[in-house]
Amino acid sequence: MLAGLKKKYKIDGHGNVSIFLMMTLRLRSARLFLNFCLILLTSIFSLWACAPASTPTPFRPPTAAPPAQPLPTTTPVPALFTPLPTATVTATATTGPCSDALSFVDDVTVEDGTSFLPNASIDKQWLVQNSGTCSWDETYRLKWVGGDPLGAAQEQLLYPARAGTQATLRVIFTAPAESGSYESAWQAVDPNGNFFGDLIFIKIVVAP
Repeated sequence: MLAGLKKKYKIDGHGNVSIFLMMTLRLRSARLFLNFCLILLTSIFSLWACAPASTPTPFRPPTAAPPAQPLPTTTPVPALFTPLPTATVTATATTGPCSDALSFVDDVTVEDGTSFLPNASIDKQWLVQNSGTCSWDETYRLKWVGGDPLGAAQEQLLYPARAGTQATLRVIFTAPAESGSYESAWQAVDPNGNFFGDLIFIKIVVAP
């Protein structure tokens, strides 16, 4: 019976020592390999953890671009056509009817109240301003309008004067024969017989 058991044991292979040793060696090799892999991974992780942290690169502002070089001056291309000058329209002022005016300025000769001998010749002159817009020509007159004409023609030529200028009016009078105070008034007249402007006077005293 024992012989039968031994035989069966041998046949099943459980009593084969070489097979057992080989399996044991394989198991140990596998364990060693696993241990080696674990050690290797642990070493790699430790090295990675101990590696110095990388320092960030400092920010550098961009440098200003160099100024653009001026382009060389180009020669202007001559115009093929000469532009025609633009015609300017000048407005012409419309001239309407002018206005007449005379302003007394000063007595050039014979101040008021001057004394004369009877029948003396008197050269009276007035400085006046043509303060209107019409120029005085030979059609304008100076007429006696009041007082004593003192021997002068009652209508005199008005001294020609452009508008805005001054003129000296002159009339030759004769002192009366009788003593006393005398006054003569005169005024300008336009070509249509209309009086205009300031009155002008001569005032004298006749004494023997």
